Amino acid sequence: MTTTLDFAALWPFWPQLLAGLWTTITLTILATIGGVSLGILGAALRSGKPTLASHIWGAYVELIRNTPFVVQLFFIVFGLPGMGLKLTAGEAALIAMLVNLGAYSTEIIRAGIQVAPKGQWEAARVLGLTKAQTFFRVILPPSLRRIYPALVSQCIIVMLGSSVVSQVSYEELTFAANLIQSRTFLSFEVYLVTTLLYLALSLLMRQVLMAAGRKWLGSES
Repeated sequence: MTTTLDFAALWPFWPQLLAGLWTTITLTILATIGGVSLGILGAALRSGKPTLASHIWGAYVELIRNTPFVVQLFFIVFGLPGMGLKLTAGEAALIAMLVNLGAYSTEIIRAGIQVAPKGQWEAARVLGLTKAQTFFRVILPPSLRRIYPALVSQCIIVMLGSSVVSQVSYEELTFAANLIQSRTFLSFEVYLVTTLLYLALSLLMRQVLMAAGRKWLGSES
């Protein structure tokens, strides 16, 4: 028994695939910026003396890191409306990715801060810098250089995890692939092309983020 592959039959559906790819890219950019920003804020809170805010943030981190992403997404989509907060599929997808990356990046960034020499804190205090100035100008930049590759990998993992949001009918790349497959029944061809698109996006994202790290953080990234 031989199987004939028909990639040409997918050509009319390329606009849908590219539209889904662009949606995935847009979602990833917004989630990366927001999630890493949350991570920096959380790392700042959890790196100082224990406070109520740091304990609350720690509980959030543990909750997100120990529950499946798809459950988090479903809670936002189906649970929050029960509390009176109605969101579109796109808004729910973005919040879910942002919250997920925020929790993981908090711990990654905090790991880099924890190995910062105590002398840096003391030297900054002697120079009269405030705690905020010390954190953002003295401690954070070298800490980010130390953990930057791990942070980039986590951002890519979240991007790949965005395929789950197709379960709530958000029209990103995987949703487009599922739709095309249901119309053409060319499962192998559709999902092979989708796999290659995700692979290309992952490689491109890593190159872009690493280049940005070298420019803004220095050569260690």
